[in-house]
Amino acid sequence: MNQHQEITGVVLAGGKASRMGGIDKGLQKLNGIPLWQYVAATLSAQTETLAVSANRSLEIYRSHGHVVVEDTLPDYPGPLAGMLSAMQQLPGEWFLFCPCDTPFVPTFLTDRFLQFKALSPVVWAYDGERDHPAVSLIHRSVVPALEKYLETGERRVMVFLQQCGGHRVDFSDAKAAFINVNTLDDLQNMQVKL
Repeated sequence: MNQHQEITGVVLAGGKASRMGGIDKGLQKLNGIPLWQYVAATLSAQTETLAVSANRSLEIYRSHGHVVVEDTLPDYPGPLAGMLSAMQQLPGEWFLFCPCDTPFVPTFLTDRFLQFKALSPVVWAYDGERDHPAVSLIHRSVVPALEKYLETGERRVMVFLQQCGGHRVDFSDAKAAFINVNTLDDLQNMQVKL
């Protein structure tokens, strides 16, 4: 059986985008295409099913035929809340998460993660300089621990993944793949000048 068939891809598009003035980051366009669609296209080719974790603009995301999962926790508590909600509401054992603001995520993301997941319930991307914990492959067995972690008021993704015994996977050969868009200036700077 193709291991990709056991994985649900999830685009994380449920944040506040506070560094972008609170607009829906996933819908901001890079060369005419919404950011989240870059990520969705890449993950769709690497997973059996694809869902979007979002808390607004729900009909826009749904109009593309994807299941949309809303946070079960109030007030946009961060990527972990989106991850938890996806694992609570969707079937499957493994979930490949990726933020909507990383439009260049590599086409071999799943394959690389599968090579290095070994016996760990969690692996995340490392570009040779920085960890990218929101780009991660997570097994649903972490759900009880994640529920407890969020109940304490903690929100730090990296801390939780390390507590689960997870480990980084080296993508230093694809460092530029993890460039993310935090501000409107970042987005403007990425536009191809035609």
